[in-house]
Amino acid sequence: MIPIRHDNPARRLPIMTVGIFAINIAAYLYGKMLGISGFEVFTNSWAAIPFELTQGVDAISPTPIPVYATLVTSLFMHDGFLHIAANMLYLLVFGSNIEDILGHFSYLVFYLFCGVVATLAHIGTVPGSIIPLLGASGAIAGVLGAFLAAYPSTRVQIYVPIFFFLTVPAAVVLGLWFLVQLVSAWMDSGGLVGGVAWFAHIGGFVFGFLLMRLKSRGFRTIDSRRSRPGPGQYL
Repeated sequence: MIPIRHDNPARRLPIMTVGIFAINIAAYLYGKMLGISGFEVFTNSWAAIPFELTQGVDAISPTPIPVYATLVTSLFMHDGFLHIAANMLYLLVFGSNIEDILGHFSYLVFYLFCGVVATLAHIGTVPGSIIPLLGASGAIAGVLGAFLAAYPSTRVQIYVPIFFFLTVPAAVVLGLWFLVQLVSAWMDSGGLVGGVAWFAHIGGFVFGFLLMRLKSRGFRTIDSRRSRPGPGQYL
């Protein structure tokens, strides 16, 4: 289920969303330019390693920054094309509206906080792991949770392989996405099967949803006023 666009275009230029996108792409390309061994060193140095963060030691690979700073740097790293492509697609489709609500700087703070909370949620399940955690998934999960809180009835066009398009409410798209994370985490039993940190997704989503609910209780009015038929926003 791949989101393509929705019918609730943002009112302002999503400067921070585009900036986050650009940094992620740049970090990914830089890492790949280092070659296989160089990328491994790059990952171990800048990604979040649960053991290092719970013990407060730089034990796996020399890190040129304080070890706790990897809670942030890891949010801009990806290990493969499909990994970054999926994350950036969700960011661009849903992020601009959250930036629209919060404003540029507050959105950046919100994004980073969601990412850190998501990483901590994962670390809480595997505190002794030495497997690097990297990716924007947790922060973007926070954006998805916020979008669900703010615009549950916005119509989202999705692509269902193969060559099948549907337009459904955001509550359906994001609700199913969250359900997949819950089921996958339960089947995974808190591990890291298939390279996916399910509890990071869950933690980020719930945190983002709750923060947006706390910010305002007028989301139903916002949703009904701003969601309207139209060509939508291609991102």
